Amino acid sequence: MSLCAAALCAAGFVASAGLANAAPVLRVCADPDNMPFSNEKGEGFENKLAELIAERLGNDLEYTWFAENTSYLPNTIGTGACDLVMGYAQGTDLIEDTNPYYHTSYVLITREDDEALKGVESLSDPRLKQKRIGIFARTPPASILAMHGLTSHAKPFENTTGESQAQAAKAMIEEIAAGELDAGLLWGPVGGYYAQRAEVPLKVTPLVKESAGPTTFYGITMGVRPNEPQFKHEINKVLADNQQDINVILQGYNVPLLDREGDVIASGSASQ
Repeated sequence: MSLCAAALCAAGFVASAGLANAAPVLRVCADPDNMPFSNEKGEGFENKLAELIAERLGNDLEYTWFAENTSYLPNTIGTGACDLVMGYAQGTDLIEDTNPYYHTSYVLITREDDEALKGVESLSDPRLKQKRIGIFARTPPASILAMHGLTSHAKPFENTTGESQAQAAKAMIEEIAAGELDAGLLWGPVGGYYAQRAEVPLKVTPLVKESAGPTTFYGITMGVRPNEPQFKHEINKVLADNQQDINVILQGYNVPLLDREGDVIASGSASQ
């Protein structure tokens, strides 16, 4: 689930605060069409993580589906919609959250064969001047790009009403691959997943070396309802005991995994 989707679920949790976990069923809020995070077919990495957690808890798994682009959880879902939001940015304080189960960042995506941008790791790099860069408005890297005066040649992308964010992200990736854009800025899990599927080799660079502007680097937790410390403890234990399996799932979707210092985690490593 994206950063945006995580925040959108807060209303559903607040409405259902105080209800006990309905064991033996683990109820998860998820988007039915938001790859690589989740879909109704269970193909996203958050689907796989939900399956792992439910299995380790000995619970059955049920979903409450809602489309991220339709705003908050629909009122028709009612009280007790779900027990977990799979991806929730740490420290936003909208709902209770678990310990982080991975760290990632926004990323800069370029073509592997673009020698002019080879080795660029920060949006302050002067080699980005005059370059055509794809952005999503109102995101941290877009703000940083503006701070460096690099928006005059940028191309904004927007989610189309009725479509998931993936459609706009795929369009950006296609334009980078075709040479219509020099680079693009995307949320790491989205950028990593679709860059891996591009027609030409693309370079995915985590943006963890920015010296000014909003943060681009986040710890991702799971959202839980408040006032249920035992359930939160159970989820934290599952996360700690299964960190290597979690990393393997995430790396299978080309999610840029970072440690707490922003260094890339090697494939198969259990480090956080």
